[in-house]
Order: sequence, then structure tokens, then C-alpha cells
Amino acid sequence: MDVKARSNKKFVDKFLDGIERSGNKLPDPVTLFVILAAVVLILSFILAKLGVSAVKPGTEETIEVINLLNREGLILIVEKMVANFTGFAPLGIVVVTMIGIGVAENSGLISALMKKTVLSAPEKLILPVILFTGLVGNIAADAAFIVLPPIAAMIFMSAGRNPLVGLIATYAAIAGGFSANILISSLDVLLLGITDTSAQLVDPEFTGRATMNYYFLIISTFVLLFVATWVTKKFVEPRFGKYTGKIEIAEPITALENKGLRWAGIATLAYIVLIAILIVPESGWLRNPIDNGFLNSPFMSGIVPIMLFFFLIPGLAYGIVTKSIQSDRDLAEQMFKSIADLASFIVLAFAAAQMIAYFGWSNIGPIIAIKGAELLQNLNFTGAPLFIGFILICALINLLIASSSAKWALLAPIFVPMFMYLDYSPAVTQMAYRVGDSITNPITPMLAYFAILLAFARKYDKNIGIGTLISALLPYSVFFAIMWIILFVIWFVLGLPLGPGDGIFISK
Repeated sequence: MDVKARSNKKFVDKFLDGIERSGNKLPDPVTLFVILAAVVLILSFILAKLGVSAVKPGTEETIEVINLLNREGLILIVEKMVANFTGFAPLGIVVVTMIGIGVAENSGLISALMKKTVLSAPEKLILPVILFTGLVGNIAADAAFIVLPPIAAMIFMSAGRNPLVGLIATYAAIAGGFSANILISSLDVLLLGITDTSAQLVDPEFTGRATMNYYFLIISTFVLLFVATWVTKKFVEPRFGKYTGKIEIAEPITALENKGLRWAGIATLAYIVLIAILIVPESGWLRNPIDNGFLNSPFMSGIVPIMLFFFLIPGLAYGIVTKSIQSDRDLAEQMFKSIADLASFIVLAFAAAQMIAYFGWSNIGPIIAIKGAELLQNLNFTGAPLFIGFILICALINLLIASSSAKWALLAPIFVPMFMYLDYSPAVTQMAYRVGDSITNPITPMLAYFAILLAFARKYDKNIGIGTLISALLPYSVFFAIMWIILFVIWFVLGLPLGPGDGIFISK
């Protein structure tokens, strides 16, 4: 870039460039997680010696920082090191899902499908469709983080656009819009249970609905779709420019590929029909055996292996027809290759799992959450400013504690009763929490899938660093926050219903 072009760069671009440069000066992510783990251990020692603690609302239990630099801590670290790794939630999801995706990719199915999609779809619709899929992808829980971004990258590359843009934009849509959806998801049910328990501290008869935020979430989905599309075109695509790596050219589909796609489609349809038989009837085997429900069911808890076969079966059908799979050895080799490609992620996951475990054992995260909540209480805000402050507190805490249910379990007993005494319904408190919980998801390394994003990105640029990713993801977090808070304030001021039978204030 020449001097004149550099001087003409906008302030936002210069700011993001600074973040990228600073972030890329950080050590390799594996080394960084090791350093962070050491920092957590040292902080646990210092804060424990200072007697730092907090009182957990509801139970009045005192939570103290646990010193991990002593005999008991050393034993815990040594004994749990393997369990931390094998119990690292994304690890199993990634490995299992990538077996199926690997077969679909290595057999040529995904490449052929992407070519057909790109060649037949208007270019202007590619980005919105991908982002919309990411925004509603949380219906598949955490599996969306594994499945959608690499597919989006391949679609972008097939369309002659930078695959890193598709990868990053989709990750931002999934993470930043984690609470937005047009369907009720398992997260709605999970948070409701915590909300109900907290509300019953004030009203023992209170019983909420999983749909208490449904109207707001539907509108949020389309607002965030507009914002994500604008941010991608305005900030992200210009930053990455033209992709200079190996490009898969979208050549016309051959007759054999078309035949393979037809049989892959038939296999997929047959699989979907089978799953429908297992979940649609009230007596379906994959429904909740207690109440025949759908959300808290074996289908939802088994979504990862279900998605494994969703990719594996059509990939196998396509490979057999096109002869890219001619024996069981070919199939096994394609599975082996998909796991071999995860080598860097597996090493990274080992280091990240240890750091996250130490952070949890030390109690530093929960204490920060409680102290932040107490600070907000002491500010004496009222009305919309009160909830804006609450949203921002939740967003900051989310940088340290990524688990949505874990944060809500800490914050709900404080804020749900407090706001109920001010005549605000548990529905509006939960909704404000969900906004704050989502907007900083794209930029927090504490979200385990950030490490997966980095591993995916290095497939296209082996030198890409954390700084590059955060500088690209930050605009999504900033503009999601601005527009989502504006939407929340408008909703709040107009007193619109948040869901069927649930509004801003407690019904009299």
C-alpha cells in the first residue's frame, strides 16, 4: 500500500489495523493458552491470599477464590489433565462431525454441490442466505459452529470470493446471533428453567413459557441479518480482498456428477424421512419418553451423531456413483484424512481445555460476575438505562464466562427478583440477558469454538493470527450491540409483547 492510500484510510480501518497488528504479535495460540493458564494459576494464588470472595444470591453461599498453587491444586491439575481434554465439549463434537463432513468433502459431494449452487444462484443472494443459515443455526446447538463455517468458506471460494470472509461472517452470525432465531430451540427451554427458579424466589407460583421471548427473537433475526450483511460488505470483504491461495474453479457440473448428486439427494431424503418417522409421531423413539416432547428429547441431545450420518450417508452415495469410493478402504481413508486435518486443532484444544478448567476451578469467573451485578445494582439506574447497563454487564462477563447457562445461573437469582420488585417481568430480564450474552460471543477466546475458527482459517492462510480474526469479528460485535440495544429500547419504550402472553411488565 502506498503512502497516499495509507493516509486516506478511514479511522475505523486504522483502528482495526492496529488491533490486527497487536493481536498478531501475540504468541502462537497454543502458547497463548499455556500462558493464560499460568496467569490464572498465579491469580488464584494472589486472590486467595487476599481473601477475595462474593456471596451467591439466593443461597447466600460465600464463594471464595480457590488457590490452585498448592498441594491440593497440583494434585487436581495432574489428575484431571486428561479428563479436561477428553471432556472438552467441542472436541467430541468436532471429531465426530468432521468424520461425516470429511467423507462428504473428500468424495467430491460438497464440491459438486457448491458448484451447482453457485452456478445456479444469484450472486447477490449468496451472502444473505449464508448469514441467515448461520443465525438460525443454533437450532442445531453447538454443531452449527462446526458444520456451517467451513461450508460457507467453500461456497465463497466457488463463487470467486475470499473463503475467509465466508468463514468469518458465518461464525459471527452463529456466535453473535446465538439468541436470535425464528424457531424455539433447546436454549429457550434451558434458560427458562433457571428463570423460573429465580422468579419463584419472589412469586412461588410463577411458571414461565419457553416462548416468552419468541416475538423479539424473530424480529432480531432479520435485524441482525441486515446488520451482518452490511458489516461483511462494508468492513470484512474490503479487509481481506482477493484470495490468492489455491482456488477451486467452479467448472460446469458433469453428467456423472449430476448423477451422483441425484443419488446423494435420494439418500438424504430417505434419511430425513427416517428421522421424521422417529420424531414426528408422539410415540416416536427420539421424542422425550416422559412427555413425548421434542425439545428435551433424544433427538436434540443426539444431534451430533444425527448430523454425522446426515453428511456421511449422502457422501457415501455420491462416492459410490462417481467411483470416488470403490471399496471400504477408500471410505476409511477419507475418514482418516478428515481426522488428520484436525491435528492442529486437537493440540490447541488440549491447551485451551486446561486453561478453561483452571479458570472454572478457581472461582474467579463467578466472583467477577457477582461483583459486576452488584455494581449495576449500586448505580441506581431505572427504566431503559437500567436494562442497557444490564446488557453491557452481561456482555463484559461473557468475555470471561462463555457458557450461557452458567452465566444465567449466576445472574438470574440477582436480577430476576430485583427487576420483579420493580414490576418488570422475568421475560424482559431474560431477553436483556440474552442480548448481552450474544453480542460479545464472536470476539471472546473463552468461547471454545474460537479455537476451531482459527484452525479452519489456517486451512486457507497458514499464517493467520488471532489478531486478524478479532479485528475482522469486532465490527460484528460492535454493530450487533448497537442495533440490538436500539431494538430492545424501542421494544421497551413501546411496551410491545416479547412473546405470546409475555410483556415488559408483570401482568396484574
